[in-house]
Amino acid sequence: MTAPNDPAEAMPDTAPTAPERARALQAGVSQLHALARTLSVIMVTYRTGPTLFLAIDAVLSAHEVAELVLVNHDNPHDTLLRLEALARSRPKLRLIHSGGNLGFARGCNLGAENARGDVLLFLNPDTVIAPGAAARMMATLGALPEPAIVGARLMDTTGREQRGARRGELTILSALIGFLGLARILPFVRNVHRENEPLPEAENPSPVVSGAAMMLSRAGFEALGGFDEGYFLHVEDIDICRRARDAGGAVVFEPRASVLHFGSTSKASLFMVETWKARGLTRYFRTHSGVAGQLIAPILGPALWSALMGRALLVRARQQTSDRLHRLAAWRRLMRMRRKQ
Repeated sequence: MTAPNDPAEAMPDTAPTAPERARALQAGVSQLHALARTLSVIMVTYRTGPTLFLAIDAVLSAHEVAELVLVNHDNPHDTLLRLEALARSRPKLRLIHSGGNLGFARGCNLGAENARGDVLLFLNPDTVIAPGAAARMMATLGALPEPAIVGARLMDTTGREQRGARRGELTILSALIGFLGLARILPFVRNVHRENEPLPEAENPSPVVSGAAMMLSRAGFEALGGFDEGYFLHVEDIDICRRARDAGGAVVFEPRASVLHFGSTSKASLFMVETWKARGLTRYFRTHSGVAGQLIAPILGPALWSALMGRALLVRARQQTSDRLHRLAAWRRLMRMRRKQ
């Protein structure tokens, strides 16, 4: 008969298996390795708006962040004055003035050139990173084969996962399926966007993660040659993920690292954004789709531009209609109040 407080009663029924012990040991080594490295956050801002200062505050409040390198792409004068005052009072914030809007890829590379950390986290200026998220990404990054990329889970203001944080392989076919929404009507077709799929419990391989919250080691980033500056805005994240995988590295989605992403806060023209996106997609398919991409690029470019511009016009029309309806409703409320007087 065993004594009530016999240690044998507290022993588990089964001891950890060798693979489980190996995984636990690797996790511990990764966390120690992450703690030994310094983290630089790189943020590129072009007329972002008030969310910029929420993004800055969240980064500077994160204990695992050694510095925030903020690349100023032609922000308004009042924003610039506020940024300079903040940099004087917060030693972790470093301002880099690019002299104009050089594009997202060039801005990220410029930030990386000036960063001092062993690990680089590229973060959009319209995001708010959750406490501990960067540390979680660093621990995951440390266990991956280089050149490795870790992407965070992007959330909107309602708490739902946003599109783009985890995506499938971008091909001409998958882009067409996604644009036409065929995955919604054909159950055997998998959408290139994976935000509506079950959320994994831990890091999960993903062909593409979002450049809105993307982490690489400095060594991995430099091995890849940084972002391709042939992309002005959009698709540069898809390209660097592809090049990392082609080089034998890993690209993973980290669901335990959450980042609030407001999205579309920049004052950049919607039509220019869609133009840059069309050019980026054309460049990507020409670069990564072999002979087919080279042959179809002259046709694909104008087709993508027309399709994306049509979508932009539709979005603008919806916004204008919504604004008019809101103004009409406000006018009716005002008329009813006056009649009651």
